[in-house]
Amino acid sequence: MDIPGGRALTGTARPILKDDGEGPLRRTRLRPFRMGATCVTNAAFADFVRATGYVTEAERFGWSFVFHLDLPSGFGSAEAVPEAPWWRAIDGAAWHSPNGPGSEDACLPDHPVTQISWHDAAAYAAWVGGRLPTEAEWEHAARGGLGDVPFPWGDAAPGDAGPYPCNIWQGRFPDMNTGADGHARTAPAEAFDANGFGLFQMCGNVWEWTSDAWRVRSLRKSARSRAGAMRGYRVSKGGSFLCHASYCFRYRIAARSGTSPDSATPHQGMRIVWDA
Repeated sequence: MDIPGGRALTGTARPILKDDGEGPLRRTRLRPFRMGATCVTNAAFADFVRATGYVTEAERFGWSFVFHLDLPSGFGSAEAVPEAPWWRAIDGAAWHSPNGPGSEDACLPDHPVTQISWHDAAAYAAWVGGRLPTEAEWEHAARGGLGDVPFPWGDAAPGDAGPYPCNIWQGRFPDMNTGADGHARTAPAEAFDANGFGLFQMCGNVWEWTSDAWRVRSLRKSARSRAGAMRGYRVSKGGSFLCHASYCFRYRIAARSGTSPDSATPHQGMRIVWDA
């Protein structure tokens, strides 16, 4: 989709997770660019692998993280992440088997490809002649011309009882997801309504890598300390189907997450941009 350039907004005048550097609202100038209407799908990534023989970082490492409710049979005692025990390290988890061995049926052609590291995303983007978006480009595109709104569709916040404009968690995180929005895991890349620029699921479904390194513009000591511990991380945007307001209220345009560039999970994907 063609995204107009000119004066663009980044951040927000109404930050919620202040240590993440969501604010303040800033204005910048951007050149026009093109952006994929959807995240990169499993089918598109499979074409890349067939054409190039590319091996993802999760495949080279031999393991990746899997959400505890989606563990394959026989992995009930898998090692948990101490700070987030709903994540387990599973041998064989990769883009074609996002929840580990035997989960190939979760790699649906029209769903976003997941278990993608930042390095994997950059390699795919180069193959299609594009690149990963900057954080400013991503936010400008997500707003769809609406200004300083929290969501690509406007101000109405999704919730357990609705409305359901995107694919996030409904229920009690991390133990029970009702799937009230129609999807307990990833949704097809073109599910839900597109925003004003014709882009699908800029919030929810899967996190999307950007080209930017994690930085925080803040005088808060807690924010500076956290940013120091995340040196070398890359910014992801948009939240995912595992986000819930009780824990990860980051399915908002200004919200951001920092992730190690070699990390991959079953809710981490990508979207590509091209220079106009």
